[in-house]
Amino acid sequence: MKRIKVYIVCLAVAAMGFTACNDEAMDLYPETRITVPAFFKTTDDLKTYVNGLYNDGTLLSAGVWADAVSDNLTVVTAYPEQAWSIIHGTLSPETAGGWAGWGSLRSVNLLLNNLHDVTGTESEIRNYIGIARYMRAWFYFNKVAVYSDVPWYNKPLETDDPDVYKASDPRALVVDSIMADLEYAVANISADMGNKTRVHKYCALALLSRFSLYEGTYRKYHPELNLASTAERFLQRAVSAGEEMMNSGQFEITGGGTILDLGNGIRGSQGFRDLFCALDLSGNREIIQWVHYQYPNRVFHSGIGFWGLSRSLQESFLTADGSPFSSVAGYDRKTFVDVFVDRDPRMAESISYPGMTDLNNNITYSRPDRGGYDQSKSATRPPMISGEYGATQLYRYAEVLLNYAEAKAELGSLTQADIDKSINPLRDRVDMPHFDAAKEVDNDLRAQYPGITDNTLLAVRRERRVELACEGFRERDLYRWGAGKLFLSPQSLQGMYVELGLYDVTGDGINDYAILEKEEDRNQYSEEEQEPIKGWYYLAGGELNFTKVTETSGYIIGDKSARDFKEPQYYYQPIPSVQLILNPNLKQPYGW
Repeated sequence: MKRIKVYIVCLAVAAMGFTACNDEAMDLYPETRITVPAFFKTTDDLKTYVNGLYNDGTLLSAGVWADAVSDNLTVVTAYPEQAWSIIHGTLSPETAGGWAGWGSLRSVNLLLNNLHDVTGTESEIRNYIGIARYMRAWFYFNKVAVYSDVPWYNKPLETDDPDVYKASDPRALVVDSIMADLEYAVANISADMGNKTRVHKYCALALLSRFSLYEGTYRKYHPELNLASTAERFLQRAVSAGEEMMNSGQFEITGGGTILDLGNGIRGSQGFRDLFCALDLSGNREIIQWVHYQYPNRVFHSGIGFWGLSRSLQESFLTADGSPFSSVAGYDRKTFVDVFVDRDPRMAESISYPGMTDLNNNITYSRPDRGGYDQSKSATRPPMISGEYGATQLYRYAEVLLNYAEAKAELGSLTQADIDKSINPLRDRVDMPHFDAAKEVDNDLRAQYPGITDNTLLAVRRERRVELACEGFRERDLYRWGAGKLFLSPQSLQGMYVELGLYDVTGDGINDYAILEKEEDRNQYSEEEQEPIKGWYYLAGGELNFTKVTETSGYIIGDKSARDFKEPQYYYQPIPSVQLILNPNLKQPYGW
């Protein structure tokens, strides 16, 4: 996947984890190659410098690959992450990577510590300070999410600075510093959104909403932090940030009620699809910030490998009448085509459905050797253009509404009026019945979160999962809820349900592939039956691994490796051992 270009600033500090740099690299400034104290004279200078920081993926990123390590996927063959290695027991401090990116932080702190000679209006100067502090908050949000305790730096370090070798600061201190940066950013960044490709006030407010919910729930569900008593203030701030966004009048849920007939009893949503298959999102009132990408945030792409979406995700989508899928007779024995019939339209707009076509009008379908389902959300189709260029949102209003609803539910204060202005607009867009927790919560959902007895909170978590599927939220959602054990659930390991025989997976009445016990079983089919088959798969050949239901049917297991999830250790990643050798004051996170 091609991402935003990153300018790498080589920071020669052993404790920071950079190699192949000399001791003089600490004095290098970012790509401008301009001596910063002499450069920051006007607000135009600040603008030029900040524009350079937009190219740094460590400071600004969609984060869409985070779904790779979650129960939304059953298998991944491209872009493996360290967390994927953790649950398979192959990651250790000796093999860990990460801990990088501190040069990007230094670039931000260079600006923030060299403003004494800048001339211009106070509001202009504060705007650029706010953008820089927003970027620093984003940087540290990602560090806290991985390591918890990390060193907080609010100045550009030099090689002889003793703080190069400082210990990590407590999570509480770092988080309070992040919150201070975000509050400043919200109060001082310009509200002018332009074409929504640059940071503006509402980006900061959206990140404040996201981070406040993250930290509040993380503290609530992680006793190892001993911070549960402080969780409520973060949840309250997630609520008030959501209210500020809603009261601004700048955003709305778009594309309401435009339902697509995709054939074979399958429904889609044009309004929902338009968020993920666009060339330009500047005029979409749901979008808070977006960026152009090649290969947008799609989990599956044949040129770089594939990821398979799980049975667990598929079964999370409600039926068309708002009931859990488990209420459908024989739901756990439905094969590929049948599972899409009479479901929430967001399912077909997230998971590749029978007969789906791509940009070049080629039919795509989920193949059994991939274990799970392919992804349709952000798939390359019109109006995207050849080369797979499209628009990817960094923040959309739906997330803020879901943050608001979840924070209210966690606080036990979610009312019908709150639901009507947060969740129900999402339902209206896809022509789904309004939110009804009593109807929507089934035993399968309760089993996912055994410590949660509040049906409203359970239903809110389901809604968040299906609305934001494959957008990069699920891994951190599981981590902040203390729900890592879901990596081990049978449904997260399983993909499609199949039976031995021939399959039509496009809905055109012509069989597309065959699943047989062994190769010689092909002889039972005539030449005419065999001719259209695109793929032959045999259990005896090891191409497929069934979770057996009967001798002739079952769920395909996408990830055949043994999994484990040790709590709380696996909620954190280890600092590479070399960093602890270079800086003995650093300590490993919990359990490492």
